[in-house]
This record gives sequence, structure tokens and C-alpha cells, in this order.
Amino acid sequence: MSPVEEVMTPDPVTVSVDTPATSVRSLFREEGFRTIPVISDNRLEGIITRPDILQISSTKSNLDAQGIMQQPRVIATPDMELISLAREIMKAETVYAPVVESSDSMRLVGIVTVADILQKFIYDGIKPVHEILGEMNFSPVITCNYDDLLSHVWKRMDESGCSGLPVMKNEKLIGIITRMDIIRSGQVRMGVDSNTRDAILVEKVMKTPPVVATPQTPVREAGEIILEYEIGRIPVVENPVYVKREPRRAKKADLVGIVSREDILWSYLN
Repeated sequence: MSPVEEVMTPDPVTVSVDTPATSVRSLFREEGFRTIPVISDNRLEGIITRPDILQISSTKSNLDAQGIMQQPRVIATPDMELISLAREIMKAETVYAPVVESSDSMRLVGIVTVADILQKFIYDGIKPVHEILGEMNFSPVITCNYDDLLSHVWKRMDESGCSGLPVMKNEKLIGIITRMDIIRSGQVRMGVDSNTRDAILVEKVMKTPPVVATPQTPVREAGEIILEYEIGRIPVVENPVYVKREPRRAKKADLVGIVSREDILWSYLN
């Protein structure tokens, strides 16, 4: 199996330990990053993710990167076998691993994500255990409504660990909202500071119409769609009313489940 260095992104964008948290937040908002390593003299010190950014409030805005970073759950080296790293990442319930030159030097040389690994497996022709999405077990889906307060949805994401929620209207799927949508909306602080007067509703921030799949969609195709659209999950639906010009997007549909990049990767690992 391939080593990590074949798929990692070399020389990733980083911040130093003393970079202001507000500057880090701007990087996430403008560039759409999922993860940014924190370094000191090119030595890996920690990692900042979207959930960390969503925790920054007006009372915490004077923090620096060191004050909001977390320790990575998995750290890789360039010569590590990719399939071994994939299993470690999945068991640790994370979606990335910084890559260091060695455990002694801790010099950051790259980063590898679930998407990088999934792409490698798909295009190497590895076959997943499941042929179609309908063969997979769908976990109960956590959803929100189009008229929910954004602050409530932020809390639901924080409590559940879900990075994106399907948006419902009249019991039909009409959109999806992600942590990145909230970050880009400029309403990051409202997660902890919101009040009724300036409350924002989900419909103002959500993406619609969503990209969807059906239970008959092949697992490989679902993985390709996730990679093509650079999304973390895809709602699985029945009775979709597709957009004519974009046949993968549905104006409304009956939601039956949701499949993430991680779910697809597990099908390849098992």
C-alpha cells in the first residue's frame, strides 16, 4: 500500500502560536480551511479546526492561536502506510493528520485528510464492501428547520459533533447548513453571544438546493460526488425533485439518511 507522502499536502498553510485568534478566524472564513496547523519554529505545536473557530466569542477575541488550538489525535510520518493511517484516523474519530518529519523533530512537512485518502482509494480502483448506499446502515439523522435560530443550530452541531445538518421545511429536505456556512456568514460570535434582537435564521445562511444521492447510488459514485463538490456529507433521499440544470441537486426530497466522507471511507477499509 502507498506511503502517506504520496497523498499528503506538503507545506500546508500554518499559523504561529502567537497569531491572534481573530486573524486565524479570517483565514478560515476567506480560504475555507477545515484545519490549520499551529507551529513554532516549524515544529508542530497543535491544530485548529472549524469547531475551535466557532468557540471564539467577543469575550475570547483577545486570544492567540495557542489559546484555541487542540492537540492532534493522530500524527503521521511520510513513510507510514496509508491504510494504517486511515484506520488510525477513523478510530480516533478525526478527519485529518498532520505529517511530521519524525516524532523526534516534530518538524511539520504536510497534512493528510480523509478526503485525500478516499480519493486515493477510489482512483486506485479499490472496491468498497458495499455496492450501493442502500446497503449501508444509516445512523439517525440530526436535522434542523429552515426557521430555526442559527445560534440553536450552532449549539446542536457543537453538542452532537455533526459538522453539517440537513435543513427541513414541511418535513422535506430543502437545504444543508455546515460549520463553514456559519463561519463565512460572519455570525461566528453569535453562537455564544446571540440575543433575540439580532437573531439570524438558518434560511439566511443555508445552502440550497443541496447535492443529494439515493439509496441506489453506488458507493463509489457517492464518494466521487463528495470529492467533486468538496463537501463532507451527502443526504440520501427518496422522491427527489431535481433541478433541471443540475441533476445532482434537489429542490426538495424525502430524507432517509446521510452519508459522510468517513462512512464512505469505512466501506473501503472494511
